[in-house]
Amino acid sequence: MSILIRLLLPHEADVLQTVAPDVFDNPVDPRWTAEFFADPRHHIVVALDGVTVVGMATGVHYVHPDKAPELFINEVGVAPPYQQMGIGRRLMEALIAHGRSLGCTGAWLGTEDDNTAARRLYEAVGGRLDPEPFVVYWFDNEASESS
Repeated sequence: MSILIRLLLPHEADVLQTVAPDVFDNPVDPRWTAEFFADPRHHIVVALDGVTVVGMATGVHYVHPDKAPELFINEVGVAPPYQQMGIGRRLMEALIAHGRSLGCTGAWLGTEDDNTAARRLYEAVGGRLDPEPFVVYWFDNEASESS
């Protein structure tokens, strides 16, 4: 089996019309896909088995007034039948290399403490656990029932 790993360009959103189950958390939505590809700071690398997307890694490169550009890796997903084949690693390597080509001085991501498969992947790609842990807060922007 030959799996092609490649960065999708903004005019290639239609590639996401054929996606294997469980690559993304939810079905691909044309509205969000168009918005994603319209923003040049959003990036997606896909794994293709023929015309079917069997894996993906997404990221956002950003700048801050006092910091060099960095790449935030937002999500990595590989369809279950294609896991344990090195596809996740190849996706991560391609996305990190793309960030480097954009001038990003580093890349980072977060995952759940008990997500051992993801942590093994990130360590295999050369990631190291940040010695300074951080806490994540979530703000729900939908109207609460109590208001």
